[in-house]
Order: sequence, then structure tokens, then C-alpha cells
Amino acid sequence: MPRIPPLPEEAWTDELRAVVSATGPLHVFTTLARHPDLFRAWLGLGTKLLTEGLLDGRVREMAILRVAHHRRSEYEWFHHSALGLQEGLTEDEVAALRRDLDAHPWDEADRAVLAAADELHADGAVGDATWAALAARFDERELIELVLLVGFYQLTAFALNSLGVEVEDRS
Repeated sequence: MPRIPPLPEEAWTDELRAVVSATGPLHVFTTLARHPDLFRAWLGLGTKLLTEGLLDGRVREMAILRVAHHRRSEYEWFHHSALGLQEGLTEDEVAALRRDLDAHPWDEADRAVLAAADELHADGAVGDATWAALAARFDERELIELVLLVGFYQLTAFALNSLGVEVEDRS
């Protein structure tokens, strides 16, 4: 049962209607839209990271799914598992994102992305060794984006979990 239910359709703003016309009536949008100013700001950064970012879609979805795993966000996991498969992750890789890093033969570049998500979750910062591995793969802007991506999806998971946002009807 959601703590804050999705906004009923008759209360949708034109902005929310535009979002829903592109995505469908996802509960993340129809719930957060109850605070229009924050919704607009959240949506701007989320859209930038998800659809206009510099990171490869596969890398982006690996990082998001690792956050969903750590934050036990069923909502993020459900939606981003499908996106991850569309972006080139295999079903085995998606499943492995819920396990210890050593439980799957990640290549060095993928391992660095996942280690960064793990370190940000555990310590609030990326350690020096992981940063060096990331810097061998990504430029400055991509490094900034990766850290902000992980932070954005942690924030979103906090909201989804705390507000009780439920996965849409799966049937």
C-alpha cells in the first residue's frame, strides 16, 4: 500500500500529461508530481542522465541496477532490468548485479563501474584505486556524470521506498 498514492488522472497537470504520454502512467511520475516544483527539478536531472547523458546506456543501466540492488528498490529494479536488457546487458549480467562482484567474470572496466557504485553506497565516495580504473576509461565529464547518476538513483530509491511507490500492474 503506497504511503502517498499516485495522483489521480483528473488532477494531472499538462506537464505530467506530457510525461505520461511518452512513458505511460508510471507511478514514479504520478506520485512525485504531487510536489510539482520538486517533480520538475527531479525530472530535469533524471531526463538529462537517462536520455541525454554521455555514458553508454549499458554502463548507465549497470550502475542504476547496482543502486537498485543496494537500496532494495523493487521499483527501480523492475523498470531498469528491462532497460538494461535493451541496452545490451545479458540476463546473466542483470542477475549478477544482485551478487558479489566476484560471483561474475566482469571485465576490468565493468568491475570499476560496479565498484564505484558499491563504494558510493558504502562510503559515500569512490576510492582512489577505483577512481584510477574509472579514469582510464572515462573522461572528466563522464566521471562526474557517473557519480551524479549513482547519487540521483540513490535519491530516487530513497523516495520510492519511503513513499511506498508500487510497481505498476505487471499483467
